[in-house]
Formats: sequence, C-alpha cells, structure tokens
Amino acid sequence: MKKGQGVTETYRTVEFSEYGGPEVLRVVERELPAPGPGQVLLAVRAAGVNPLDWRLRGGSVAQMMPVEFPFVPGGDVAGVVVATGGDVTGIAEGDEVFGSIGSGGYAEFALAPAAQLAQKPEGVPWEVAAGLPVAVNTAYQVLGELGVESGETLVVDGAAGGVGSVAVQLARQLGATVIGTASERNHAYLRSLGAEPVTYGEGLAERVRAVAAQGVDAAFDAAGRGSLAALVELTGGPERVVTIADHRAAEHGVRFSFAGPERLRERLGRAAELAAGGALGVTVARTYALTEAADAHRESADGHVRGKLVIVPGRGPAPTGPVGPTGLLHRG
Repeated sequence: MKKGQGVTETYRTVEFSEYGGPEVLRVVERELPAPGPGQVLLAVRAAGVNPLDWRLRGGSVAQMMPVEFPFVPGGDVAGVVVATGGDVTGIAEGDEVFGSIGSGGYAEFALAPAAQLAQKPEGVPWEVAAGLPVAVNTAYQVLGELGVESGETLVVDGAAGGVGSVAVQLARQLGATVIGTASERNHAYLRSLGAEPVTYGEGLAERVRAVAAQGVDAAFDAAGRGSLAALVELTGGPERVVTIADHRAAEHGVRFSFAGPERLRERLGRAAELAAGGALGVTVARTYALTEAADAHRESADGHVRGKLVIVPGRGPAPTGPVGPTGLLHRG
C-alpha cells in the first residue's frame, strides 16, 4: 500500500471491548491497516451516528448481531480514498466517496468494502454525505416493501429523525402525500420537507384521520414508540405497515424490515443525483469529535434528535482514558 495524501502509520479510533454504557467507549491509537481484495482505505471526513451503534455497544442486539471485541462502531461514512486493494474497480485513490460499511467509521481511517461506496456529489458537505447512507438504503427498502405510489397517503412515524426525514423526501419524490409524526417543536421542520405534521403518542389515529382526507394507504414506523396498533388501524390491516424499530412487530402481524447491502450502491447513486440537485438532504443536528462519541450516543439514545448526529474525526492528542461526557456540543 502506498502512503500518501496525509496517511500516517497510526490513527485514532473509538472502540469498546465490552458491552455497556457510553462510558465503555475509548479512543485508542492503532496501526494503519492495508486494504485487502475488494477493499479501500478511507481517510474519514465524517461518520454518521445511528441507533444501531449504541444498541451494538449496549449489547441489546447481541443475540442477533454479536460483535468481535474490540469493536469500532460507525457504519455510515464519507471520506477520501487513500489506498485500494486488489479487484477494486470504479473507485480510485483520491476519490471522494460515501457509503455504508458496516462498522469502523468512528476513526480517522477506515477499511471499507468498495462495493458499498458511491461517489460523493460535489458540493454536498461531508457531514451531510455521512448522514445519508443507512437512511437512504432503509428508506428505499421500506418504501419498496410498502409499494408506495403517486397519489397515495403515507404515514411516517418518527419523521423528524434521520431515516424518517429521508423517507419523507423520497416519498414526496414518488408523488405521495406524507403525514409525519414528531414533537411540536419539529412540526415546522416537517412542513419544510413537504409533510403534514401531527404529534405522536396516545390518540395518534384520531389526529391522523383529522388531516387525512382520503384515508391512509401505508405506514412506516421509524420510531418504535408503540404506534403499530394505531398504524394498523389507520391502514385497515398490517399488510402495508412496516417497522424498522419495534421488535414486537410480529404481535401485530407487521413486517420488520432490515436493509442489507445488496442494492446499496445503486440506491446511493440515485440519492447522490437527488442530493446534487438539492432534492434530497439531511439536517445535521450536531457534530462531535472522536473524544465526544459517548455524548453522541447519549443524545441519539434520548430519541429526540432532528436529523442526524455526525462524528467528525480530527487529529489531536490521543486521550488515554474513556470517552466521557465533555459538555462540549459542536453545532452542525
């Protein structure tokens, strides 16, 4: 592997070596790896924070998705290719890319499967690009499973979050009417995305009916706040209700959806075109340094984020202790 473009022999990464709370995250120095066949090495410019990151750290999904310690969170990344392994086509050193790589994004450098990356649109900020991959892949997957078409009405529960806000925009691109649930403080934001906002929680079905003149055709639960019974009631059955967040889906006859990497590059390409034209984007709620990863997990787990939280690696003195609460919040 050729060293260049600021590549050093070591790099900083955030990892955990046991399941637990945010305090188990630590910043450590590691030797720089070389990309293998089908891989590239990225200089990470930004890494999106997703709920899966802190669920993996906490061990709540360990039975389904066990991790090998030490584990580096971070599936969503945007960065510059600094080295390529064998059998890599369509991506070269110096390319600016974004994608969903599974893990390893909370770092200054990360190994990434080339097949799960796409060219970052020129003019799209790193933080925005890093906030798109999982949200785009998930939203396209669910909208396809629901069969949303022009003229239909879709309810997105949790519409102000990262996945929900992308789903609203993509559904509007399809010509659907979108009703989005969020807290009152996010209603103006949802209107700016083209959705009709309603407040989530008890009485949801009645509030949705009040604004859904033609009824509801499909529903996407992106929040997991116990809304499935109301969503099934609104759509007239579980057939066109999908959740990505409520593991009690089977109790309601609802599908639980998980988007794999099979169509990721294609979907990222479509999203890149929309983002380049200003038709798709994400709000970056806040950015964090590597040393503030624990703060990012706390805020994400709180469940009231508008848009995306993003980690922006920056070179500096490597701390030797845990990544504790700093109280420093960097506005995006």
